Amino acid sequence: MEYIKLNNGVEMPTLGYGVFLVSPDECERCVSDALSVGYRLVDTAQAYANEEGVGKAWRKSGLRREDIFLVTKVWISNAGEERAARSIDESLRRLQTDYIDLLLIHQAYNDVFGTWRAMERAYRDGKVRAIGVSNFQAGRFFDFAHYVDVKPMVNQLQCNTLIQQTAIEPLHAQFGTRMMAWGPLGGQGVDGIVKSPELAAIGSKYGKSAAQVALRWLTQRGIVAIPKSTHKERMAQNLDIFDFRLTDSEMAQIAKLNQHDTGTINFADPQFVKHLIENYG
Repeated sequence: MEYIKLNNGVEMPTLGYGVFLVSPDECERCVSDALSVGYRLVDTAQAYANEEGVGKAWRKSGLRREDIFLVTKVWISNAGEERAARSIDESLRRLQTDYIDLLLIHQAYNDVFGTWRAMERAYRDGKVRAIGVSNFQAGRFFDFAHYVDVKPMVNQLQCNTLIQQTAIEPLHAQFGTRMMAWGPLGGQGVDGIVKSPELAAIGSKYGKSAAQVALRWLTQRGIVAIPKSTHKERMAQNLDIFDFRLTDSEMAQIAKLNQHDTGTINFADPQFVKHLIENYG
């Protein structure tokens, strides 16, 4: 495993297991499988309704708490200083832990500054080791990061070989923020990564699949990737990317595949925001 260092010195694995759309009933089994094949970072969220499964799985794994990196996110309906603070305590209970390694604001809506104050307090109190945001596109990210006291340590964004998020990198660098990639193998309006002939051709040199090349490309950029699979064999394959390294020319070749640099979801679209809040807020 390789690690990045966040702007407060916390070390974070560059590859983890994501549980978005993993049902509560399946989550415990899936996370148990992921931990058994070697994953040590697990990404969940309050909105996924499967934090309890993550908590049960890591508790039963026999692993030490300090060897697991747990990530969760505060949802829109829990925004605001008081409500967010209560939700953080609820996440700690569901995850069966007394600290969260990385806590993110899930979406850039509702009282995000109040939520951040609660997160800063949790950070100072030792309930959280690092704090950040998710789905904050460039303008929103700059406005937010400029005004908060503790700068976001991570921004989790839709990012993969077809959505490369290069435009926001200078802003992240300005605040010492690292990128975390959801959808690293596609989905949400992006297809063709795991069957990409370009990635497969590069992978054939190393005995790797197109998916493994796609994940390696992200980690070599210093981006944390959280692929999801409900199949143990695929989990193991996704993790098996640290015994080879792409050349500079291969990295540049993959960079030419970029199609939607900022993602396939317009988080500033009022209709999208309305849909999200009315149906999930």
